[in-house]
Amino acid sequence: MGIRTRFTDLCGIEHPIVQGGMMWVGRAELAAAVSNAGGLGILTALTQPTPDDLRREIDRCRTMTDKPFGVNLTILPSVNPPPYAEYRRAIIDSGVKIVETAGHKPQEHVDDFKAHGIIVVHKCTAVRHALSAQRMGVDAISIDGFECAGHPGEDDIPGLILIPAAADKLTIPMIASGGFGDGRGLAAALALGADGINMGTRFCATVEAPIHDNVKQFLVENDERGTNLIFRKFHNTGRVAKNSVSDQVVEISSREGAVFQDIQPLVSGAKGRVALETGDLDAGLVWAGQVQGLIHDIPTCDALVKRIVADAEAIIRGRLSAMLSGERVAA
Repeated sequence: MGIRTRFTDLCGIEHPIVQGGMMWVGRAELAAAVSNAGGLGILTALTQPTPDDLRREIDRCRTMTDKPFGVNLTILPSVNPPPYAEYRRAIIDSGVKIVETAGHKPQEHVDDFKAHGIIVVHKCTAVRHALSAQRMGVDAISIDGFECAGHPGEDDIPGLILIPAAADKLTIPMIASGGFGDGRGLAAALALGADGINMGTRFCATVEAPIHDNVKQFLVENDERGTNLIFRKFHNTGRVAKNSVSDQVVEISSREGAVFQDIQPLVSGAKGRVALETGDLDAGLVWAGQVQGLIHDIPTCDALVKRIVADAEAIIRGRLSAMLSGERVAA
């Protein structure tokens, strides 16, 4: 029967499950597989070296799925920023209907996307930022709890508080991100006021994820303690998998007088890409969240999405309903 929410209606998808727009991972193979499974797959714009490469990747994704998919455009302050406006134009010219924005001062991009009839989902880590994005005119919010991989912000608010706090104040659809990987999480997110879930790390441990099998197995073998928080000292906190590289970053950063340049050689995105593509887990950072503790296999995206939805439905119709009816509740 499926789970229908404001977000599934907005995006024209079957299931309220979104694949996070992950650097080096959000490619056509994964995005198409998630969309074909009834969720919303996301290409990562800046994974592609140039705007023209992004155009080709969008075209390639269309050869793999006729279902809705989106593109992530993350805007970060930089000394030498990528040509964001050109990537934005590639997205618009390619006829993409859904965009996930994230990062620093997206107003210019949101305005242009909206002017071309594109649905904009803005990803953020705080209620105040979500409200700002809503005023900006975005169509939906993706809100990241402290459990997430990537940059969880500096407030350290976990999803159990952040999701209902955002739901209390937002009037547009919201999907919950950070710590989601199974049907229990989907049911919980819906109960907390979200309209769906966003999963990044969990989709990395799937057959179609375009990363090395060593990395996928690494995620399966890790538990919920298997992450490090980095860049805290520099007010740009990131959550990554615990490996020799992130251990070094934490140790160096803890030294008195340490500056970012001391760890910069260890944290380059190019080295992280090497780790993902070669399976050398000591080559660079592997970005992963605490949800590693809930990952126990490497299914196809189709099998994973079906299982999550079926399990969530069973919880909502069975266990929770039984509590209301006075029936004996199964363990």
